[in-house]
Amino acid sequence: MGSFAFVDAVVTVNAVNLSQFVRQATITASADQLEDTAMGDQFRSRLGGLKDWTVALEFNEDYVAGGVDQTLWPLLGTVVTVSVKATSAAVSATNPLYSGPVVVSAHTPVGGSVGDLATVGVTWQGAGALSRATA
Repeated sequence: MGSFAFVDAVVTVNAVNLSQFVRQATITASADQLEDTAMGDQFRSRLGGLKDWTVALEFNEDYVAGGVDQTLWPLLGTVVTVSVKATSAAVSATNPLYSGPVVVSAHTPVGGSVGDLATVGVTWQGAGALSRATA
């Protein structure tokens, strides 16, 4: 695939495609670092531990049927599946689909300053494994 402009991402929340409202999508995966340095070691030593992940999304706010607010509001406090892929092309080794369960722990349905574009941002923690599909 090489370099590309990030202009065609596909984002679903609880099986609802919200791509037309998405301004930004970021998935961050991490692993705990467990130090296992022992006497006699000259440098610190570490192992990978438990993995974790978060998804951060920013949307142009919209209150229409099937829009951002109608989709997110009833999900507050629940665990749902979020999926993100970089382009609308088919899932493949060069366009993987990342998906997994998240806790919808927060939603800010209204916010902004006078004259600003109405947007809503969310950051949710993974509630299980993040998968990477290539087929």
